[in-house]
Amino acid sequence: MIIIVVGATGTLGKKVSDAFAQKHKVIRVGNTKGDVQVDITNEASIKAMFEKIGPFDALISTSGKGPFAPVKEMTGETFKKGLLDKLLGQVNLVLLGQHYINKGGSFTLTSGILADHPVAAGSALSAINGGLNSFVIAAAPELENGVRINAVSPNVVEDSPAYFDSFPGEIPVTMDKVVKAFEKSLLGIITGQVIKVY
Repeated sequence: MIIIVVGATGTLGKKVSDAFAQKHKVIRVGNTKGDVQVDITNEASIKAMFEKIGPFDALISTSGKGPFAPVKEMTGETFKKGLLDKLLGQVNLVLLGQHYINKGGSFTLTSGILADHPVAAGSALSAINGGLNSFVIAAAPELENGVRINAVSPNVVEDSPAYFDSFPGEIPVTMDKVVKAFEKSLLGIITGQVIKVY
């Protein structure tokens, strides 16, 4: 199986890439590193990535950034940066990728716990994660050729201690548990699902 991992050089993406690379061909995609580079905020860059890679069987996105800022300090411009990056960036991987993916392939996007459990200064990421979850649920029935789509929605992960204080009362999840959620999405039969790892 040919698997594209967008965000493969990040904390989560590296773990996911290493896990799938044991049995599959993994194409590691990063913003500035990896086998191929892409700017997910730029449609032309995404299209160029797919043209370079060609047909593939699955795409996992662990990419995308969003702002952490209190509502009273939030501006529309700051909010929009997150929408264009983590939300629209991942959505465009699907909108453009559907024309290159092999029959019976799958897309797996990454949202996060803030869609369901908000924290201080997390309103933008709550909206972004919720939007990704809703997109997956709504897009699944429309994808053709047996192509599936799911989202993995993890809690704060144990390998990101810098974020622990921002998630009071939450128990960080193990990276292995998050990797298993991606395996469930990619190797299983479900579609239109939000796989929560809490």
